[in-house]
Amino acid sequence: MAITVAELVAEPQLGLTLLAGSEGSGNRITWAHTSDLPRLWEWVTGGEFMMTNGLSIPPDAAGQVALAEALVDAGASALAIGEKMHAPELSPEFLDACDRLPLPLVNIPYPLPFIAIARSVAESSLLEESRRLRQTARIYDLLRTAGASEDHWQSLVRRLATELESDLFLLDRRCLHPWHPDGQPIPSFLVEEWSPLSGQASVSAKNFQWHRIRGGHVLTMDIPTHANALLVVLPNGEPHPDAVVLLHAATVLGLQLSRTVLSLEGQHRVAGEFLQQVIDGRLGTAEMESRLADFDVPAQDFRIASISADDDGSSGGLADFHVQMWRHGFPVACLWRLKTLHVAVSAIVSDDILIHCAGPGARIGISRPTSAAGIQRALQESLWALGSARGNSMNVAHYAEGPSWLGLTSFEEGAALVQRLLGPIFEYEQSQEGDLVVTLRTYLDTQRSWQKTAAALFAHRQTIIYRIRKISELTGLDMTQTSTLAQLWFALQIHEAMHK
Repeated sequence: MAITVAELVAEPQLGLTLLAGSEGSGNRITWAHTSDLPRLWEWVTGGEFMMTNGLSIPPDAAGQVALAEALVDAGASALAIGEKMHAPELSPEFLDACDRLPLPLVNIPYPLPFIAIARSVAESSLLEESRRLRQTARIYDLLRTAGASEDHWQSLVRRLATELESDLFLLDRRCLHPWHPDGQPIPSFLVEEWSPLSGQASVSAKNFQWHRIRGGHVLTMDIPTHANALLVVLPNGEPHPDAVVLLHAATVLGLQLSRTVLSLEGQHRVAGEFLQQVIDGRLGTAEMESRLADFDVPAQDFRIASISADDDGSSGGLADFHVQMWRHGFPVACLWRLKTLHVAVSAIVSDDILIHCAGPGARIGISRPTSAAGIQRALQESLWALGSARGNSMNVAHYAEGPSWLGLTSFEEGAALVQRLLGPIFEYEQSQEGDLVVTLRTYLDTQRSWQKTAAALFAHRQTIIYRIRKISELTGLDMTQTSTLAQLWFALQIHEAMHK
């Protein structure tokens, strides 16, 4: 086992003296570290015998007490100060704080070199190093025996917790939810402590940090392979788990998560291909039901959600939406198409879960509950609802619920309007190859400028004039009237939204 503060102080060749904090003499020392920086505690990972020539000690009593408290919170085993160097006078309040916390306060006699203490700690740690190596080997062997299936996650965490003699929790630091669907939530007292800080660096100010909460130590550390994945370690007793071994444990958990996410990505790709085939009308009802079951989406009671990212049209956080939904226990089938994410998801999934996983900047349109036979219709409904969400500045809109979109209440009304105004143009383009719809869209987007429209379409100005006249002829509308242009713009908006 690692040497204790009392055992180090008792070594006669060092001549160390315990000034205060004697109740902490049983603290075990993982390493001896020298630092003269002002914020001494920021260099503590847990168990260090911190040595300073005194430059790190504040001159005032309040600053000295704050230093002692911060060192204990960070997990330092002791503070040692070089005699006859640069330390200010140690205040009675500081000594009382070391006794209260307790933090062993050690005097290093002049001119004993700090390296002598470090060497003594290192020599006493040889057996501890051997134990650490054996424990690290056992931890990596757990990864080998866990297998690639996500069903082994709970077993892996449980066996790691037994090896480390600690309770382990893997969280998303942004919301404090378990990172894995089979993960355990953190104790309520940690939720109360951290909830106001979730999403901020304060939950874990550095990659490896001990916190002192309600009289006990809690460790937070990053999982190196996954952004926002935070490992929380609650030791079951003394001594605390070794810092190096904990870093290896975090790596093992990260590798297991990578295995699982890699499997999810393969399934995500297949699901996207399936939804594309559905949209193209290439699958029968029986095959759609079978394939939905493969993705754990109920074939008789699901919805289609169409989700767009921020106003700039970027995918933002939607790229890993399927992973976020899986983490919360809801499998989905997703297709990213024309800056919109289409998702088949169980009808029991709440709006709050969708918003949480998509992010606060997303707009979400949700269809009515449907079955496999109605999936194409559900897609049209979700796109209509998405248009309503955008038009009414809502996070979520459900088809046939809430405010209307552009004065229309249903997909049928929108389709009828599009057919009445643009139908003749579509019919013409089917029989005669042309670009009338594209020309109309560009003409309206360029504020009815012949020259700008021609430049955008790489066409002659007279060609654009001919096409606009042809549109007027086909629709029977006067293209010089503002009301006509407003109707056509309105119809184009609806058509484009319903055919993304």
